[in-house]
Amino acid sequence: MITKEQVLSALSVVIDPDLQKDLVSLGMIEDIKIEGSKVSFTLVLTTPACPLRAQLERDARRAVQVMTGAQEVEIHTTSRVHNPKKVDISGNEFKHVIAIGSGKGGVGKSTVAANIAIGLAQDGASVGLLDADIYGPNIPRMLGITGTPQAEDGAKVKPLVAHGVQVVSIGFFVADGQPLIWRGPMLHSAVQQFLTDFDWGSLDYLIVDLPPGTGDVQLSLSQTLPISGAVVVTTPQAVSTDDAFRAISMFDKLEIPMLGIVENMAYLRLPDGSQMPVFGAGGGQRLEDLTGVPLLGSIPLEPEVGIDGDRGTPAVLASPDNPASEAIRAIARNLAAQSSKQAHEAE
Repeated sequence: MITKEQVLSALSVVIDPDLQKDLVSLGMIEDIKIEGSKVSFTLVLTTPACPLRAQLERDARRAVQVMTGAQEVEIHTTSRVHNPKKVDISGNEFKHVIAIGSGKGGVGKSTVAANIAIGLAQDGASVGLLDADIYGPNIPRMLGITGTPQAEDGAKVKPLVAHGVQVVSIGFFVADGQPLIWRGPMLHSAVQQFLTDFDWGSLDYLIVDLPPGTGDVQLSLSQTLPISGAVVVTTPQAVSTDDAFRAISMFDKLEIPMLGIVENMAYLRLPDGSQMPVFGAGGGQRLEDLTGVPLLGSIPLEPEVGIDGDRGTPAVLASPDNPASEAIRAIARNLAAQSSKQAHEAE
């Protein structure tokens, strides 16, 4: 007769490759039930966007079958995002605040931020997107969202919602084409209001689209926002990776952990299936080798990505089978895994 202790013993040999501990020690196994030769239990992942979900389910099922003799193993998989360093601001709870930055403009930072946010939401996470690129607020256009957020009956202002993601942008409050000629203190105040005066609720991930560069804006925003981790977007081009290295160094000096590097516009696919390295090749990998920051993935240069963004429907939704969209979804899941790993290490 199969016992609960046998099931736990079997699952204690299944290791989470990211967290480097077994499923039982990590508290990822719940609700074990045994009916004759049938075993069922709940597998609680650390993120709904876990890239190892299928592998963990497969390994857990095999371990229980082999070590207990169970004829049937039923696994109910769910997730519970946890971070001991979660941020509580004015009644809002952000379990992970992730900044998306770049050393220079023109590398597709906002496009990557918007698509990552959508990708995480597609996997079932509760996600917010804060457009902190004050001088170039492109997120509203990329998400096809217009209007001005409103408060009801003295309550906090509600973020607008696009494609399942809560969104706040300075672009909602200025006329089209109007430049914002602001200094650091005004930026500091605006971002603070975005966090305290809006009703974000409880979010698994708040994605923050930072301005490009390493100047006063980034310093002010980094001091205002309790950022739990950062991602730097680059192209393979040497001038881009040079600036990306500076951005990584900036986050290091600000004591903001680096979660990863994203290499955008890695290559152009030609009709014959070959790849043209328009901006060079291997820049993201060289940056990983130089800094030790993991390369989360490389995104090919696909015209549909820009076209979809201009139309207001990010590529992961409008062109889900596009190689760039598939790469972005994989990057979003790798980013979620890195966030879980960082939270586990902090705990």
